[in-house]
Amino acid sequence: MSENAMDKRAQILLKTLVEHYISDGQPVGSRTLSKCSGLDLSPASIRNVMSDLEEMGFIISPHTSAGRIPTPRGYRMFVDTLLTVQPLHQQEILRLQNTLTSPDPQELINNAASILSSLTQFAGLVMIPKRKQVAFRQLEFLPLSEKRILLIIVTTDGNVQNRIIMTDKAYSPSELTQAANFFNQHYAGSTLEDVQRYLHEELRQMQSDMTRLMSAALEASGRALADDQDNVVISGERNLLQVEDLSTNVTSLRKLFEVFERRTALLQLLDTSQRADGVNIFIGGESGHLPLDECSVVTAPYEVDGQVVGTLGVIGPTRMAYERVIPIVDITAKLLSNALSTG
Repeated sequence: MSENAMDKRAQILLKTLVEHYISDGQPVGSRTLSKCSGLDLSPASIRNVMSDLEEMGFIISPHTSAGRIPTPRGYRMFVDTLLTVQPLHQQEILRLQNTLTSPDPQELINNAASILSSLTQFAGLVMIPKRKQVAFRQLEFLPLSEKRILLIIVTTDGNVQNRIIMTDKAYSPSELTQAANFFNQHYAGSTLEDVQRYLHEELRQMQSDMTRLMSAALEASGRALADDQDNVVISGERNLLQVEDLSTNVTSLRKLFEVFERRTALLQLLDTSQRADGVNIFIGGESGHLPLDECSVVTAPYEVDGQVVGTLGVIGPTRMAYERVIPIVDITAKLLSNALSTG
C-alpha cells in the first residue's frame, strides 16, 4: 500500500490513532481503535492495517507496549490530509484582540509572543521585522589605533550607531576622510542594500587596499543596524519544562534551551517561514534548523501594510494539539498584522 493509495480505512485508523495519542500520550492498541474509529472491522483486520501503516513508516511500536504511536511522518500525514482544525472560541479571539492593541510596535510584538505562549502553554516566538530599508545620512571613520577604526553611521531617521573595524593595514587620516567623502557624496540617502549593489562594480575598479576598508565598512554597517534590535522575542520557554514528552529527556531539553540561547537557528527557521504563504508546520527535524525530533514548530508570516515583515509561531512537542495551535498562530498573525498596519 503506497502513501498515495492509502485507503479510507487506513486514513480513519491513522487519524484516530494520532488524535488519541495526542490526547492522552499512551500508545494506542487495536481495541481502542476498534471502539473509537467508527469502523466495523474485526480486530484481525485492524491489526493488518496497523501493520501496513507501520511498514509505511507512519507509526511505530514502542518496545514497552503492544500499542503504537505516530512517527514524525505519521504526524505529517495527519497534519497535511487528515486534520480537522477547530475554530477558536469567540472568547479567545476577543482576548487576542484586546492583547494586541497598543500604539507601540515593540509592545505589540512582545504581547503577541506572550499570548501565543499563554494560549498554547508552549513557547511563543515572534521575529522582529528586519529594518532592511534603513538609509544612511553619513558615515565617518575615526582612527583609534594603528589598525582599529571607529565607524560612525548616522541613519536618515537620526539613529547613530558605532562599530569598530579591525583592518589588516594602517590607513592615514586623509585616506579615511577620502573613503568617508566617497560614501557620503555618492550614496547618502541610499539603503545599505543599494550601496552594496552599486559599489560591487565600482570596488573592482578601485585600488585594492581602499576596497577592503569600504567592504569592511559596509559589512559593519549592516551588522550595526541589524544588531540595533533583538531579532526574536521568545516567551514561555519554561512551559516546555512541564511537557512530559520533553521533560523526561534531559539531553533534548538541554539542546532545546541551547537553541533558545543561540537563537540563530530559530531566526533561520523564521526567515524560511517568512517566504511561505499562511501557516507552516515543521515536524521533528524537518526544518533542518532545529536539532530535535521531539519538537514541532507552527509558524505564520505577519505583515505591515500588506508587506510581509516577520514571522511568529509556537514551539512545542510533536505531540501537540495541532487542530488548536494552528488557528491560534494563524489568527495571532492576522491580528498582529492589523494592529501594526493601523498603529
